[in-house]
Parts: sequence; structure tokens; C-alpha cells
Amino acid sequence: MEILIVEDEAEIAQLIQLYLEKEGFTCHVCRDGINALQMFQEQKPDLIILDLMIPGLDGLEVCARIRQKPGTKDPFILMLTAKGEEIDRIIGLSTGADDYMVKPFSPKELVARVRALLRRTLRQGGQSQTYRTQHFFIDIDQRLAQRNLGSGEMEPLDLTTLEFDLLATFMSYPGRVWNRAQLIDKLWGSNFFGDERVVDTHVARLRKKIEPDPASPTFVKTVIGVGYKFEDSVA
Repeated sequence: MEILIVEDEAEIAQLIQLYLEKEGFTCHVCRDGINALQMFQEQKPDLIILDLMIPGLDGLEVCARIRQKPGTKDPFILMLTAKGEEIDRIIGLSTGADDYMVKPFSPKELVARVRALLRRTLRQGGQSQTYRTQHFFIDIDQRLAQRNLGSGEMEPLDLTTLEFDLLATFMSYPGRVWNRAQLIDKLWGSNFFGDERVVDTHVARLRKKIEPDPASPTFVKTVIGVGYKFEDSVA
């Protein structure tokens, strides 16, 4: 597994690199947002540890641009910041970050969070499974998601890793109501350390890509006071 560390404070970057390489990860380090985007394209990391306050382009902009770039590998993003205000966590997650840590942090906790994120990939290993409903098709093994446009015409869906896993989870049990804790356990596993509201952020992002009208969803519906459910006829 390859990890890109984007951190302008040399001591912090070296500390993160030391702990992760002890765990067997391959690490690459850069100090600013512009080089981060270039290294993302060249190295195609599995996970990016991204500081919020970096020169060139800040972490929020880097995160947003990475999520906008279609490609064969959509990395997990763990955002770091010295700020601890609630609004910063919400902004960071809304741009597509998968988790969030506030400085100062424990290197051991950071390693645990990295492993928790990467477990999402490992939990899918060995599966060869498809789900098909009236409007959607997903192939777990090929990581393929499509929308049915009618008359047999299928359109590929450009989903991030998390959006793909979220849609697959919903399609595996059409009509089932999922609360946030259940979705977190399904997607992140028991080692999740973040804010449960990250689920709301990624549901909103998924809706923008699959719903005719995201403001009035047809497929991924909110069950007030409980969570979410997916409604579509099984093909």
C-alpha cells in the first residue's frame, strides 16, 4: 500500500513517515498543494494524508480537485489540521475527505485510522458479486457501476470509492433502513474514529450523481430520525 503525505512541517512529515514505514507502508512526501496534485497523478497512492494549511493550494482545494479527477484509483483522504473548530471538520468532510484529525495527534492513533480506512478495500477482497435493480447495476469484483437509461442502454457512473461502496451497500438490501452507525460499520469497520455525520456528506454526494433531483431523491431516501434507505425495484 502506498501513502502520500502532504505536510509542510518537516518534523511532522518525518514522524508520520517513520511510523507508517514501520508498519510496512510505502510513503512519499511533499510539502505543498501543487506538488501534491502532481505526485497524486504520478504515484497513484492508495491513501493521502493531507494537511489543511499548506503552501500553493490549501488542503481543501487539493482534496476537491482530487475528487474531481476521474481515474483508476480513487484514494482515501485523511485530512490533518491544527484547527479544531467544528466548522473546519464539516468543510473538510464536505470536500471529500474520508476522515479528519486535529493536531497535535498521536502517531499511533494516526496509524490506526490509516488501517481503518484501508480496511474498506481489504473487506471487499475475494468477492465476486453483482447487484441489479431497475435503474442500476453494480459489479463488486470489477468495481463497475452503471445506470440504466432504458432500451438496454447503460451509462457508467463516475463514483468515488466510498460512493461506490455506499451504493453497493444500499443495493444489497433494497428497502432496508440503515442508520448511520450501521453504514459506518459496513463501510469503515469497527475502527472508525470520525464524526457520524460524514455519512450525511457522502450520501449527499452520491445523490448528486444518481438522483434526477438530488433535493427530492427518488432512490436514496431519508428516514427521519433513523437514517437512509434505497428504493428501486429489483430487476
